[in-house]
Amino acid sequence: MSSQHTHSHERGGRALIVGLAVTLMYAVVELAGGLWSGSLALVSDAGHMFSDAAALAIAGVAGWLARRPPGERHSYGWQRAEVIGAMVNSLLMLGVIVVLVAEAVQRLLAPRPVIAGGVIVIALVGLVVNGVVALILSRSEATLNIRAALVHVIGDLLSSLMAVIAGAVIFVTGWLPIDPLLSIVIAALILATTLRLLRDTLHVLMEGVPPSIELPELGRALARVAGVVSVHDLHVWSITPGHVALSAHLVLDEPQRWPEILERAADMLRERFEIDHVTLQPERRRELRPQTAVIRLFRGTAGPRSDSS
Repeated sequence: MSSQHTHSHERGGRALIVGLAVTLMYAVVELAGGLWSGSLALVSDAGHMFSDAAALAIAGVAGWLARRPPGERHSYGWQRAEVIGAMVNSLLMLGVIVVLVAEAVQRLLAPRPVIAGGVIVIALVGLVVNGVVALILSRSEATLNIRAALVHVIGDLLSSLMAVIAGAVIFVTGWLPIDPLLSIVIAALILATTLRLLRDTLHVLMEGVPPSIELPELGRALARVAGVVSVHDLHVWSITPGHVALSAHLVLDEPQRWPEILERAADMLRERFEIDHVTLQPERRRELRPQTAVIRLFRGTAGPRSDSS
C-alpha cells in the first residue's frame, strides 16, 4: 500500500473519530429533547444519530483493519474490511428505516401532542452538528466505507431538517400528522441512497467488473498489443474501489518475445485503464479445444509482427 494511500486512510480515520464523538454527544441531547417534547421526528433523528455513531464506529474499525499489511493468511491484506464495513452499515440503515416507518404509521393512527418550540430549537442545533460531521467526512477519502458512514450522516441531516419543518408547521397550524408524515419522507430518501450503496458494495464483494471499465473494450485493447494473437480467460475485479486487479491468458505467435510483450501490455493497462495489479499468462498459438468455445475470446487485428508498423 503506497504512503499516499496510507495517509488518506489515516485522514479518513481521524475524520471518523471526530464525527463519532460529535454525533454521539448530540444524539444523547436530541433523544432527551425528543422525549421531553413528544416529537417523533426528533426521536427519529436521535435514533438516526445513534445509528450514525454505530456506523462511524464500524467504519473506523473497518478502516483500521484495512491498513493491516498482507500476510500468509490474507495475501491481499485486510483491504476488503472497508467493503464489509460498508455492507454492515447499509444493512443497519435498512433496519433503522423499518423501525422509523413502523413508528410513523403508529403516530399517524394515534397522534400525540408535540412541544413545537422545543423541537425547532433542538432540531436546528442537530442540523448544524450533522452538517459539520458531513463536511468532515466529505473531505476524506471517498471509499465505500466512508460513503456508508456519510449516508448515515446525510440521512440524519435530512431528518433534522424535516424535524425543523415539522416543528414549524405544528407551531403555526397545530397539525400533528406532519410529524410522522415527514418521518416517512425521510425514510424514503434514505432508502434510495442506502440501496445504491448496498448495490455498489455487493458488486465489489461479488468481484464484478468495475463500473468504469468496459470488459469488451479492455479485451480488444489487450488483443491489439503488438505480438498478441488473442486473449481469453480475461477477469477484472476490484479488491476495493480504486484498487483494480486483472488476470488474462495471452496467446502469442512468438513466445520468446514475451518479456517485451508483457511490458507493453502492462504499460497499456496502467496508462489507459489505470490497472496496475496485473497477472498475464502467455500461451503458444494453437487451435482452441472444443470446451474453450464458451470462453470469451478477443482476437487481435494485427499479426505478431505488427509492432514494426
